Amino acid sequence: MELLDKLRRFLPSHRVLTDKPTLLTYENDAFPVQKRTPMAVVFPHTTEEVARIVRVCQDLGAPFLARGSGTGLSGGATAAEEGYLMVVLAGMRSLLTLDPEDRQARVQPGLLNLRLSEAAAPHGLHFAPDPSSQAASTLGGNLSENAGGPHCFRYGMMTDHVLGLTLVTAAGEVVELERGNGPDFTGLITGHEGTFGIVTEILLRLTPSPEAIRTWLASFTSMGAACRCVAKIVRSGLTPSALEVLDHLTIQAVEASSYAAGYPLEAEAVLLVEWEGTADSLPFEETSIEEMLLSEQPLSLESTRDPVQRLRLWKGRKGAFGAMGRVAPDIFVLDGVVPRSRLEEALEGIGQICKHHEVTLANVFHAGDGNLHPNLAFDGRDPHQKSRAVQAGMEILDYCVELGGSISGEHGVGLEKLDGMRTMFSEETLALFSDVKDLFDPKHLCNPGKLLPTGGSCGEGASASKPGLLEGPP
Repeated sequence: MELLDKLRRFLPSHRVLTDKPTLLTYENDAFPVQKRTPMAVVFPHTTEEVARIVRVCQDLGAPFLARGSGTGLSGGATAAEEGYLMVVLAGMRSLLTLDPEDRQARVQPGLLNLRLSEAAAPHGLHFAPDPSSQAASTLGGNLSENAGGPHCFRYGMMTDHVLGLTLVTAAGEVVELERGNGPDFTGLITGHEGTFGIVTEILLRLTPSPEAIRTWLASFTSMGAACRCVAKIVRSGLTPSALEVLDHLTIQAVEASSYAAGYPLEAEAVLLVEWEGTADSLPFEETSIEEMLLSEQPLSLESTRDPVQRLRLWKGRKGAFGAMGRVAPDIFVLDGVVPRSRLEEALEGIGQICKHHEVTLANVFHAGDGNLHPNLAFDGRDPHQKSRAVQAGMEILDYCVELGGSISGEHGVGLEKLDGMRTMFSEETLALFSDVKDLFDPKHLCNPGKLLPTGGSCGEGASASKPGLLEGPP
């Protein structure tokens, strides 16, 4: 095959793979509903290698997409159809520079999120965006999806921490971008879901580590009580670094797993609250937060400033998605957003949708910013279970929009939410989005079939043969 022959001229054979077991490894990311086997997988180590790979694809008209660790939850790193070249960036995992004085770090996209905070810790710094997958997800993937995490309530999303980047455009050109120099292309590319090009270096802002941290775990007899506590804390004007809620089924799964954190098994919901500050200021906020937590008469209230105990309390939240494997073989993780004032209403409606479709539901969510994570558990080997889960998921996202929210808070659109884009945006707006895509990728070879729905006035240059969500492997 001409494409593979050209790639092997500058990449060693062990970094251009076509064997079936390897290809099956890369047939999907953490979105289990859609699977497509790539034509080949390549492993570049440098920006120049990425650029040469992309130029070969452009010359031959071959579609390509980038992938990190495969932890994405919307199918962004899954081929939309057969014949794709997958460019795996996991080998580009170097911390290139760490500048404690200017609080910056330059990294390759394959560096794991948590590794950056570990490297910055001796300097009293950390990297604030902390998705639950931070021990496995790459910073390049976090940038592509504009990831957040439990502490985004205080510190913001990935876009608030990206200062510059190196982009290999869809034409194979290498472009250096920095914020503050002309139009904010860095902000535009953060969240592009790999559809504009391939990011090969990222300049990131580091955040001073707090002097003191206090963490509370409040358990409640109802989800409503936990949501009311969240509303009270937000209305008070206080800004905790995190407000996280887990429901009863999630608690049961966590406590039966290796992520057990001591959450009360009888609780219908637990609320994790974290506050950061100075040793002198912390006592004033602690009193206010505890009063609001106690106002809803919790079953129990635990708090700690001890770092070891804090990690224990967070262990269950960080491992919640992994623990769901005890409920069913597959999990469809949504990330619709609703106004904080409508959290209780939204959860009730989501529960009714899942009950109607006979789908097992567990809820874990970033309560502080209304970013819900309904987890729909199913067995992907059963097409009926899979179909019901997908139908329920799409109804849930539409419902979030009806409540004044959004179809995605941090997981991206990918393959999962293509139809939901029409729920969120007019055809005129989608056509504008498509025009922006055309500026970066006029041939629609860079991760086509993602982010924008195809057909009509939107994305006409994209593949018209994109498989539906319910369609399995060919």
